Amino acid sequence: MKLTFVTDTYAPQLNGVARTLERLVIGLRDRGHRVDLVRPAVLKAQEEGMEVMSFPLPGYEGIHVGFPTVARLLSRWHRERPDIVYVATETLLGFAAIHSARTLGIPVVTGYHTNFQQYLSYYHMPRLEPIAMAYLRYLHNLSARTYVPCEDVLEALGGEGFGNLALLPKGVDTDLFHPGKRDESLRREWGAGPGDPVAIYVGRLAAEKNLPLVVRAMEAMGKVHPGFKGVLVGEGPKRAELEAAYPAGIFVGPKFGEDVARHYASADLFIFASETETFGNVVLEAMASGLAVVAYSYAAARRHVRHGVNGFTAPFSDEEAFLACCVQALDQRDWGELRAAARTEALGVCWERVIDNFQESLRELVDVGAPEQACSPAPLD
Repeated sequence: MKLTFVTDTYAPQLNGVARTLERLVIGLRDRGHRVDLVRPAVLKAQEEGMEVMSFPLPGYEGIHVGFPTVARLLSRWHRERPDIVYVATETLLGFAAIHSARTLGIPVVTGYHTNFQQYLSYYHMPRLEPIAMAYLRYLHNLSARTYVPCEDVLEALGGEGFGNLALLPKGVDTDLFHPGKRDESLRREWGAGPGDPVAIYVGRLAAEKNLPLVVRAMEAMGKVHPGFKGVLVGEGPKRAELEAAYPAGIFVGPKFGEDVARHYASADLFIFASETETFGNVVLEAMASGLAVVAYSYAAARRHVRHGVNGFTAPFSDEEAFLACCVQALDQRDWGELRAAARTEALGVCWERVIDNFQESLRELVDVGAPEQACSPAPLD
């Protein structure tokens, strides 16, 4: 098949959407498909496809939004018609791609990767949430199918009037994220002795990640165990504020590839308090690295973390229960079994199966064509 992915984010950017898309593209190419990318030129990704001009997204350093380029897309796709178009981001560029594909009668599908409407409350614009949801519903319902990463999102969007949903869960690279990459010299850099517990957070240091609760949790854990260390991996607009609030924290900046895998594996626990995820790739990365995860019971954690067996989960948005789980997780007597069980769970989440299912779903839509750009919900899991 000839596939075109349209996205405002891609590797080497460090976020879950970019990493997921890169994995899907590589997997589809490995299966013999041609995949072109339409993306902002600022990404500097060495990829086949089309680059567009873009502008920086206010308040989100490093993220650019592509300008709508309907005329260019129509011209390009008239000359080199893709079999199907996958729109990964709901921006002006994404909307332009949907319009262009529908104009040419090319099947178009979308991915729902980010709860943008929920971010608005964290950026002091809660009144815009209904407008944002209405826009997202309109845009996604123009496509033949909208792929979502977990059951929570499927249920929530179905209740909001999204009628063409399919479940496309995510996988994890269990070779990259591996307990064997634990590095005692790195732990010594953190000031952690052999018996000292280390909790880690990996992700963007931004308002929507609920990091004040992560800091509260790490402070509570430090009071219980004097040798405790809290490590935060990532960058973002809240870093200075967090460093001031948590002077005992170890802020190491963004890490990539083998380096981030080494940081995961060198910790003992993973603390994740976000309430805005559509999935949360980092949960699976931590589990693959052999860490016991503490998170709210939704999205990836609801799907993969079993309380007291391979990690700990708290009821959604219950901060006191979350803090209690973090303190409970410090009981080292269960760490061996918990961490082994976390790794076992991650080993059962295979990217190869995910990509095979995605491939077959796209092929089905290509075979059907795009007369009305509508399709009944069809789970892929």
